[in-house]
Amino acid sequence: MKYRSLLLLAISYLVAGCNPKEKEPDKKYVSVVSLIKKQVEHVDTSLYPIIKITTVDSLPPDTIYIPREEFVTVAKDFLDIPDLSDPKVAKKYKEEQARYDESLNRVVITYTPLNPDKEEVKKQELLVTPSEVAGDKVSNVIVLREINNRDSFLQKKMLWQMDKSFQVVTTLQKPGTPEKVTILKVSWNEPKEE
Repeated sequence: MKYRSLLLLAISYLVAGCNPKEKEPDKKYVSVVSLIKKQVEHVDTSLYPIIKITTVDSLPPDTIYIPREEFVTVAKDFLDIPDLSDPKVAKKYKEEQARYDESLNRVVITYTPLNPDKEEVKKQELLVTPSEVAGDKVSNVIVLREINNRDSFLQKKMLWQMDKSFQVVTTLQKPGTPEKVTILKVSWNEPKEE
């Protein structure tokens, strides 16, 4: 009798151990890549004049108009970020507590990597304009990318202003050379400054 109860107890532990662990639910994050792709498609089918301004260090800016066909190439830094709608990518990131910034009148949603040393993209941030009438709308996207190795340090601070413009500030530092800062700004629907 004693052996039988021990055998039943051992079998119950064995059966309990064989049950598959509950799968962690997929994380549902906003896809920054999808938002940017929609913006690129919109600009690609529009008649907006597209202005590209490039500034290297303290040299005067170089301003040119670019054809719509080149817009997707110029926006590649935003299209190459990890897509958080992919469950394999999402599991590497966490969503910080969304917060409301009164001074900006925006809700800020931030995604950061669980292991920052292993991910190039250190932050994806969405600024959402709340509106009961028109519905909440993403107004800005901010991305921080860093690549650090023995040969160089590369940092890209990226800002996309929905339906207006984007900017990429690239800082490159190589051993024995001065830091190089390049600012790329592309605008297509911004009011002209007077």
